[in-house]
Amino acid sequence: MTHEEKKVAKIVEELTVFFFAIGADEMESGIKRDGNLVTITFEANYLPEYEHKIHSLEKYLNEPKNEGIEDIYWELAGSGDPGETSQLLLIGMMIDTAEILHGENRVKVILTKELLD
Repeated sequence: MTHEEKKVAKIVEELTVFFFAIGADEMESGIKRDGNLVTITFEANYLPEYEHKIHSLEKYLNEPKNEGIEDIYWELAGSGDPGETSQLLLIGMMIDTAEILHGENRVKVILTKELLD
């Protein structure tokens, strides 16, 4: 497994930890690789009192990509407290695009990441 593939696994791990922290008891994740482009999908439910955390998720995942930060800190993804802002911000800097679709107590996250050679 390459470092780039490990980064994708860390992203899925961090999303899993985040959704457990906001009460999810149903989660589905998927990874699709097409050449150097990876699409990560993640669907989960959450408790209504954590709606504000979903808005934070959207904000932090849409941070500009920062390959310098990614190269140094990617191994820290998934290592902090569940739902920690710095962890979500790190994920945001590791990905190229984020789309968050949410309805009543359910959310779907679609992330894309171009893998470096």
